Amino acid sequence: MAGKLKKEAATKTLDEISVTALQGVGPRNAERLARLGVHTVQDILFHLPLRYQDRTRVVPIGGLRAGSEVVIEGAIDHSEIKFGRRRSLLVQISDGTGAIILRFFYFSGAQQQALVRGVRLRCFGEVRRGPNSLELVHPEYQRLEDESVEVEESLTPIYPTTEGMHQLSWRGLTEKALAMLKAESQRLPEWLPDELLSRFHLPGLSSALCYLHRPPPDAPQDKLLEGVHPAQDRLAFEELLAHQISLRQLRQEQRKIPAPSLRSSGDLRQRLKGNLSFALTAAQQRVMVEISRDLEQDHPMLRLVQGDVGSGKTVVAALAALQAVEAGYQVALMAPTELLAEQHLRNFEVWLAPLGLEVAWLTGRHKGKRREQVLAGLADGSTPVVIGTHALFQEDVVFHRLGLAIIDEQHRFGVHQRLALREKGEGTGRAPHQLVMTATPIPRTLAMTAYADLDVSVIDELPPGRTPVTTVVLSNNRRDEVVARVHKACAEGRQAYWVCTLIEESEALQCQAAEETAALLAEALPELRVGLVHGRLKATEKEAIMSAFKSGDLDLLVATTVIEVGVDVANASLMIIENPERLGLAQLHQLRGRVGRGTAESHCVLMYHSPLSVNAKERLGVMRATSDGFVIAQKDLELRGPGEVLGTRQTGEMQLRIADLMRHQPLLPEVQRAAELILQRYPSHAQPLVRRWLGERERYGKV
Repeated sequence: MAGKLKKEAATKTLDEISVTALQGVGPRNAERLARLGVHTVQDILFHLPLRYQDRTRVVPIGGLRAGSEVVIEGAIDHSEIKFGRRRSLLVQISDGTGAIILRFFYFSGAQQQALVRGVRLRCFGEVRRGPNSLELVHPEYQRLEDESVEVEESLTPIYPTTEGMHQLSWRGLTEKALAMLKAESQRLPEWLPDELLSRFHLPGLSSALCYLHRPPPDAPQDKLLEGVHPAQDRLAFEELLAHQISLRQLRQEQRKIPAPSLRSSGDLRQRLKGNLSFALTAAQQRVMVEISRDLEQDHPMLRLVQGDVGSGKTVVAALAALQAVEAGYQVALMAPTELLAEQHLRNFEVWLAPLGLEVAWLTGRHKGKRREQVLAGLADGSTPVVIGTHALFQEDVVFHRLGLAIIDEQHRFGVHQRLALREKGEGTGRAPHQLVMTATPIPRTLAMTAYADLDVSVIDELPPGRTPVTTVVLSNNRRDEVVARVHKACAEGRQAYWVCTLIEESEALQCQAAEETAALLAEALPELRVGLVHGRLKATEKEAIMSAFKSGDLDLLVATTVIEVGVDVANASLMIIENPERLGLAQLHQLRGRVGRGTAESHCVLMYHSPLSVNAKERLGVMRATSDGFVIAQKDLELRGPGEVLGTRQTGEMQLRIADLMRHQPLLPEVQRAAELILQRYPSHAQPLVRRWLGERERYGKV
């Protein structure tokens, strides 16, 4: 085995040497390690400890405190078997400063015979309060034959593990991997140039890894446990840098792809602006200029437009669409749900019909002749604008000249779906421009990291006349008061939403809950016209109910979270959300954005079920305190993490191994500068860095 290791080490780097080259790693252990994503010696080095134990000094027994993990030494005074609810072996040891009990619930006869008066032991364990004195329960211990047994030289690492892999196995594996690293440190290449290490005061890679696996006794444990030690920052920096470089490379690749230059006179856009019953805000105009400039380029626009609920993203998208149409190209707008797609369709028809433009509509339920007509219009170019759901990228949908793809709530789509829509325009040899919109404000931290391949525009002001929504948090015990509040609002000529959420993922149970709630509210409020919308209704039924609510023929709409996006009713001034503790902050913010769309004073009631967890209390407190989508998004990131905020469970976008976006936010500006430096002056280092941290994973940034 040693010969095999030497031979491999002589010719390969540590990311190429399999873990099976290490002594003691057979097929079974290799399989266990693979479960944790550990395949190479480099993977073992990057598998960092979760926490540390201090076994570097012996603590006097007289100075022990409950809750601390310690090494102690002493001689056995006496031992006995205690019978109670559970039989246990009690061994008392003392060291001249005090005495403590060692308690064993599981023990053998041989063990009992070995632990007799006068034997000296060194023990490690957590100090607990026992019935009569301090105790160590099932401590690790060793018999001391003489005084000269040395303590550990470094803090003892505790590794994340899997079934069948003991901590001692991990310590053995990392010891062997570190020995290889120390013997030939060039086997783990340092891809950060010296210039960069000194500019950002970063330790070298090998020394950072050695420190984290075997910290010295004087290492600041608090910093290591918080993940903010310079050695941890060094690895987080390199990982974030690899992601940043990967996204920037994708962006550079995108710029090499030809795209149609969508130059136009601006006549249609001017006519639309003249027809609007409102003036564009300064933020809308600024973002429109940014988009217009991008569309005139001969490489594909990749722009993310963020704007809070009701900030007017749709009209900006319509103006971008008109620029493409004027230039002689087609536009596709894709939304994640039929409800949201229908909302866009209604708006676009109102705005574009007076300009003589037809807007087509395509979803999965369009069949037969109607579908054939839409497909024919897209294929021959007679249909300039189409709005729909994921049906837009089915194989039989062919565009004549797709110039612009607009994707709403893009984090709700999988990567391959977004890529498929882009490829629809590549038949002409030119990729369409992409405009991505989201009403889920993405904290700057995430935008800098997860969307480094996109240009980001922010519509950061609401149109005049939008009324701030007052939010109150009430217990479900006050349900009768809430029902009375709904009655009062509707009696004054306003409309209200009642949103039902359940802990169960089951759509059937959510729909059932909504049906029961609607029936109870109709009974409690007989003079109100109550409608019901949920995910199991046919699209035509859903559309009819939504239209009735929008036109004022219904007073109260009971719904599941299906109405999160896409419903715009200016007369609705009250929203009740049941079980808000079940939802993320971004979703609550989206729901709340359905009211306050007119001039009337608007309210949102978050009606929770007791008891609330600490986290839920904090989240509902944020909703009550602010209506700023970016503040809410930042808090959502802190409380739930980037995977939840970005919706990456579905898209697999941001998978960090060591870095933590919240903890390492301060590093991001430096990471961006470092990425520029590497790409400009050390381009040969870029790909190895990306490969080290991202492997051969398919990158999502293409889309």
